[in-house]
Amino acid sequence: MRKVLLPTVIIIAGIMILARLFYLQLIDESLKLKSENISIKKKFDYPERGYIYDRNGKLLVANQPSYDIMVTPRNVRDIDTTEFCSLLNITREDFIRILTKAKNYSPMLPSVFLPQLNKKEYAAFQEKQRKFPGFDIVKRSLRDYQVHVGANVFGSIAQVNQKIIDNNPYYNSGDLIGIQGVEESYEKILRGVKGVKYRQMNKFNKDIGPYKEGRFDTIAVRGEDITLSIDAVLQQYGEELMINKRGGIVAIEPKTGEILALVTAPSYDPSLLVGRQRSRNYTMLWRDSIAKPLFDRGLLAQYAPGSPFKIMTGLVGLQEGVIDEQTTFMCHHGFSYARGRFMKCHGFGPHQLHNGIYNSCNAYFGNVYLRTINKYVKPAAAVDVWSKHVRSFGLGDFMGYDLPTGKRGRVPTSKTYKKMYPNGGWRATAIVSNAIGQGEVEATPIQLANMIAAVANQGYYYTPHIIKKIKGEKIDPKFTKKHVSTIDRKYFAPMISGLFDVYNFGTASALKVEGINICGKTGTAENFTRIGGKKIQLKDHSIFVAFAPMENPKIAIAVFVENGGFGATIAGPIASLMIEKYLRGKITRTDLEKRILEKSLKSEYERFTKKNSDTLTNIKPEPIDSTQVEN
Repeated sequence: MRKVLLPTVIIIAGIMILARLFYLQLIDESLKLKSENISIKKKFDYPERGYIYDRNGKLLVANQPSYDIMVTPRNVRDIDTTEFCSLLNITREDFIRILTKAKNYSPMLPSVFLPQLNKKEYAAFQEKQRKFPGFDIVKRSLRDYQVHVGANVFGSIAQVNQKIIDNNPYYNSGDLIGIQGVEESYEKILRGVKGVKYRQMNKFNKDIGPYKEGRFDTIAVRGEDITLSIDAVLQQYGEELMINKRGGIVAIEPKTGEILALVTAPSYDPSLLVGRQRSRNYTMLWRDSIAKPLFDRGLLAQYAPGSPFKIMTGLVGLQEGVIDEQTTFMCHHGFSYARGRFMKCHGFGPHQLHNGIYNSCNAYFGNVYLRTINKYVKPAAAVDVWSKHVRSFGLGDFMGYDLPTGKRGRVPTSKTYKKMYPNGGWRATAIVSNAIGQGEVEATPIQLANMIAAVANQGYYYTPHIIKKIKGEKIDPKFTKKHVSTIDRKYFAPMISGLFDVYNFGTASALKVEGINICGKTGTAENFTRIGGKKIQLKDHSIFVAFAPMENPKIAIAVFVENGGFGATIAGPIASLMIEKYLRGKITRTDLEKRILEKSLKSEYERFTKKNSDTLTNIKPEPIDSTQVEN
């Protein structure tokens, strides 16, 4: 048996090797294709990117034709550079520089010489292309924006850099890729699939026809269309209201987590980043380090949340059992919580949860916070319990939404204070500013919008997302997963009642919209800067959160206006107007609309930047809020 086994194995192995060689040489011609790369030229057919629509089917982003001039340096010879440069409106120095760069990339492979020619430029060059060997034209598509808003939502497309090429074999030099916004988040869906054609080239580099009659060619597959959750009308209205202001607006549909509007101000027309002027325009926007139009304040700006955070303070106090709806604290126009420490407010007399909310009483919520922390023997343990409750609303961490940028915000824990007080000895009164959304607490506008959406839902939220539908595909299931807070549902009703009366008797009573039951909360956050090493207090930030209708919430919103003053001054009116615009499609509070549209904060922003733009640096508010009066 052993004598037969070895020869049998050798014979079988030999047959398998011969069969494989027969298949590779006579049947599978793909290796032959690879072996003949030198005489075969690969040409790509670039697909159209998918269109982008808003939640109501309005077309937001389409495509327009564009043409890139490609160069294969090895094939460039005996051309009239003067005529070439004149035809394309470039200098001889530009020609030499770009060609040298292309040679460094590869003398044998095509790369982009001049991108994004329009139809007129393309026609002029095509007519004389035969005179310029080594130069070819590749048709691509650029974005064609149907609206002049939402630049931060869409992002843009740009040429891939070498790092992207090295990390992703799909892309070649000159390819376009989505950067920022949904163009980046949904790049693989929007871009489609490139087609490939293999052309035979003779020794004179002349195209002599398709290789193997086009057997290996593939056709381009168009990108899929996507539908965003954004309401284009609401987005445009929000951007109009924020003209000559800085800040962010985020509106969410509470029952789904769909983002209805994502406004950052100042912004820019997305069409600025299309065409041959893209690079120059992008550089101009990027260099504006004062207004920062490329900085998405709705997702990236971290602010002290101010008085809207009192909602968290009250809910945690109820959950921890340190207060109930009838618990009463006295207010004497503020809260004296330690020797020489006093938080001012407009409240006076006895305050319970209900009027504590609609009067935004610092004394009430300061006492609630102290009770919450003092419930536990060790302040460190208490802070961690408090932090866990607050984080269950999506604060203090990345939200997990489908946009490529964001910030954590900050909700302090015991570790925070161990670093701040390495020798220990801190207690509740040292961190009581957290009660009113100052201190060490920071949040982005989208986090506060999500927080108030969770309150509207009485204890749960869905991860905010900007995608509504993808043609032929399902959206990520994480966007349909319910996140439940640590606060029992029964505690939300009294809180919502207080938020409703903010509009009836409280700090937003002048912002009511007849026929719409809005629940909201004003906020004001102290704002400091440092100029030449000296700390200076600037005008406060204006903040407002709200949802409506009270009975069946369809929109939750957070508004931040930098240096806008009291919450009811600018942020509150904007929230009321946005809510009415979304729910009714028209505005009845034309008095508010006129005031906000005409309001400019440019003089406030220029106050310390004209002479001090190199030294102006924002810093966080002081841990102890001793001067603020909430409105």
